Amino acid sequence: MEKNSHRCDIPLCTTDVEYREATQALSESSSIHSVKYLTLPHYLPEGSFSTIHGTFDPSNYIQDHSSSVVNNFFDAKQPNCKNGLFFSDGKRKVDYVLAYHYRKHITHHTSSVSHGLALISNGNSVNPEDKNYEQAASEQQQQPQQVVMDLSPQDALEEERRSRREEFERNLMEAGLELERDKEMKNHGNGFVRIHAPWHVLSREAEFLKIKVPTKKMYELKEDNGIGSKLNAVWQKFSKPLHPRVPQMESDRKMKYLSHSFSREKMHLYNIKDKDTFFDNATRSRIVFEILKRTTCTRAKYSMGITTLIANGIYESAYPLHDGNYESDEEEINERKVLHKEWARYGVFYKYQPIDLIRKYFGETIGLYFAWLGLYTELLIPASLVGIIVFLYGCVTVDSDIPSLELCNDQNNFTMCPLCDAACDYWNLSTACETSRASHLFDNPATVFFSIFMALWASMFLENWKRKQMRLSYYWDLTGLEEEEEHSRPEYETKLIQKKQRKARSHKRIKKEPKREEENGDSGKNKWREKVLSAMGGVNVSEKEKLTWKDRIPGYFINFTSILFMFGLTFAAVFGVIIYRITTSAIMAMSPDPVTKSNIRITVTSTAVIINLIVILILDEIYGAVAKWLTDIEVPKTDKTFEERLILKTFLLKFVNSYAPIFYVAFFKGRFVGRPGDYVYVFKHYRMEECAPGGCLMELCIQLSIIMLGKQLIQNNLFEIGIPKIEKLYRKLKDKDTEQEESNSQQNRAPKQWDLDYSLEPFTGLAPEYMEMIIQFGFVTLFVASFPLAPLFALLNNIIEIRLDARKFVTELRRPDAVRAKDIGIWYNILSGMGKFSVIINAFVISFTSDFIPRLVYLYMYSETGTMHGFINHTLSYFNVTHFKPGTAPTLSQFDKEMLICRYKDYREPPWSINAYEFSKQYWSVLAIRLAFVIVFQNLVMFLSEAVDWMIPDIPKDISEQIKKEKTLLVDVFLKEEQEKLQLIQNFILRDRPTQQEPEPKQENGFRRNRAASFQFTREQRSSYMSFSSHHTDV
Repeated sequence: MEKNSHRCDIPLCTTDVEYREATQALSESSSIHSVKYLTLPHYLPEGSFSTIHGTFDPSNYIQDHSSSVVNNFFDAKQPNCKNGLFFSDGKRKVDYVLAYHYRKHITHHTSSVSHGLALISNGNSVNPEDKNYEQAASEQQQQPQQVVMDLSPQDALEEERRSRREEFERNLMEAGLELERDKEMKNHGNGFVRIHAPWHVLSREAEFLKIKVPTKKMYELKEDNGIGSKLNAVWQKFSKPLHPRVPQMESDRKMKYLSHSFSREKMHLYNIKDKDTFFDNATRSRIVFEILKRTTCTRAKYSMGITTLIANGIYESAYPLHDGNYESDEEEINERKVLHKEWARYGVFYKYQPIDLIRKYFGETIGLYFAWLGLYTELLIPASLVGIIVFLYGCVTVDSDIPSLELCNDQNNFTMCPLCDAACDYWNLSTACETSRASHLFDNPATVFFSIFMALWASMFLENWKRKQMRLSYYWDLTGLEEEEEHSRPEYETKLIQKKQRKARSHKRIKKEPKREEENGDSGKNKWREKVLSAMGGVNVSEKEKLTWKDRIPGYFINFTSILFMFGLTFAAVFGVIIYRITTSAIMAMSPDPVTKSNIRITVTSTAVIINLIVILILDEIYGAVAKWLTDIEVPKTDKTFEERLILKTFLLKFVNSYAPIFYVAFFKGRFVGRPGDYVYVFKHYRMEECAPGGCLMELCIQLSIIMLGKQLIQNNLFEIGIPKIEKLYRKLKDKDTEQEESNSQQNRAPKQWDLDYSLEPFTGLAPEYMEMIIQFGFVTLFVASFPLAPLFALLNNIIEIRLDARKFVTELRRPDAVRAKDIGIWYNILSGMGKFSVIINAFVISFTSDFIPRLVYLYMYSETGTMHGFINHTLSYFNVTHFKPGTAPTLSQFDKEMLICRYKDYREPPWSINAYEFSKQYWSVLAIRLAFVIVFQNLVMFLSEAVDWMIPDIPKDISEQIKKEKTLLVDVFLKEEQEKLQLIQNFILRDRPTQQEPEPKQENGFRRNRAASFQFTREQRSSYMSFSSHHTDV
């Protein structure tokens, strides 16, 4: 490595220090004075330099010759390096990769060089015509010289980035990491820096991060001998074909290694069989990423981390490597190939997920997401079965439903009032027979039971997830996980720097004293320059200052007004669809075609729902980008705060966007219509739309089903499959064009693993995946009273969604950083809030949208026979056609001209009453019962949910006992270690003690006398013990 790293064609290696000083001078000058000259060391004669089209190209000779960086020049004779997963020596594993884009600058000689003058390091110039020229030339061969060359702004920027990369990589090497890079063969292209963490770095960082590792002690997990365990054992035998074929021991769940936070002082206790494999790849990459996040780069504008350098374009990306190819025909099996075979294919949709392997490969955060998604999908199975039963109950009882039979009976002869002014005629209620029968499929007594069931199901789901989460935390050694300290985001530090500079300028301007300026001379300017440079050079200003609420007021104001504007935009879109419904209905009603008139409601409803779906999909994409922009304006300090605020904004905007049309149909449509002779008009000409004769519940069902299925099919599946493939194809075509432009005579090497992973999509977080499922959870729970088949469609979607997400993570995304987490964070709070909100929504849907309460009131208060006979007539009010406003009565009517009364659906007094057309007593009775039902239903379901929460403990009993047992075993292990260590110390002391001292103490009082003896060391004994102890703990 040392030999390879110091190899160069010309003796430039000794001038590395001067070159770095020159580039540092360039950095300071370019950032302050915008000087575009670069000073480079070189040796005479000039003929040794290479030229490109007659111009000097110093980039061929400027290389990083640091001893820890291997300049690895790949050629056809190079070994395979184990598919690019190791360094060129085939031994050191690549734990992380830094990718950057480089561009070699093409420079021109300055006039001094072209006329034979060269600026040498001692500052004297030499003229070739001088007599002492030959002597000076011979001295120049022994002494490094410098050439001043003119750089374009783009070249200066590229050189600045190169110098920052060099400094950052030096700091990484000082932290103990080992680096390897390729030679930059093209004029511009992508470069890669491979990083390897040796054992001493891994052990140091594992102790610092308190990573739990297995000890040599194993213990048996206690098994419950009750009925539940026996049933579980029987189920395990029957469901064996459903388990993935993951190479692991059957006793993994029966025996468990005792785990403890890593400590270098106790390495003899850990189960270290091989240092290279003791930490798995995900843990190694996480350790390296932690080092990358806290490594400083003083030449950059900020002090902390790789994220800042990526944000500034110094590096393009940073990522860990996948474990080889997932489609190779080689017999060697890696975890990625196993995941692809047993998890990321649609052909294994019926199998359980290998959650432990997912967690091991991708980390705890992604493992928890797929565990949550798997549990949610499993619990959708009973909900789907109950929903199917409710739907079948409606199908079976539709022929015996008395209100539907009365409505479909032509002999009843209910003549209804016109649906629009002038153009519409009277119509018979029996023509709405099919709509009424379809409504009964979803609007029946079983729907109330299903609403209560789904509210309890949501509570059961959350409780089961808490138990599942606790069980996984125990098996994954996350029970004592502490929150790690987070670094400030680059945008936050930028704001702090700007704030500090503004304060410094204002302070200098206000407290400017001429006398002190004259006395100090240039010292004040130098101090000011030093302050600016220190601020721009990486001082961690976040420790000294922070953004206050005054600094955030503009961002909060923009957030508040923007969110209000987005809400207004959503409501405007809903209102626009309402106008479309009203105007289209009026236009179709004036059509002379009888077929068109008969299909008005179906045509208008279906087309309006499709328009709603398209608007929702478009606004969803817009709102996602707007939410990120608004969160950037707030300038949160840490990534966790940024993510939580982004999630809340995105959820709020998408929630309103997805459910606003459904809320309108459920609670507002048909409520503000008015009555015949006194209708409510929009734009003075168009009447507000009414519900169908069977009620608005059927239309709510259509709206909910189309939006839910459309979002799942188009947005969740086609977008996730189609858009990444299009982006990948575009990037591939772009790379081909670049390769054609940069083609040279050099032999192209085979792509390594870092090249293949670089071509994949970067991982951007789990927020879109969670958001997709949260919105679906709302469709399943919020309006389930109107669509009992919603859980079934959600189940079918999730079966595909799990494999789709799995395939995306394994084959289409770069490997994410393994992030530890003991729960799903803010998403649980959102789920819990939606579960409680669903109880209220379903209570209002049952009481106000469906006919459940009116039927109940009629059956027990107004029915003379105690049956539902006469219910339709009870819900229809009378209107005198002579009371129509001028110009609103039907102009061409096919009904009897002597007809005086038409009917409309409402609870109002008849025209012959004293309070004609006022709300009747039945209206107030039904309204009171509806409100009472909402209160009773809400409190009953909330009480049952709390009862379920109380009955199901958050921590399973067996896990609670195992945690206590593990703590006891840990205490025993360390007490035993202490006893053994004290016994060794005692023997060591007695061996060096003179023979005339007291004899060895008795074994019975071993522990207490040993502890007493441990405080009686002399200095020599103590130092010798320290050397002995360090030798003892060395593995």
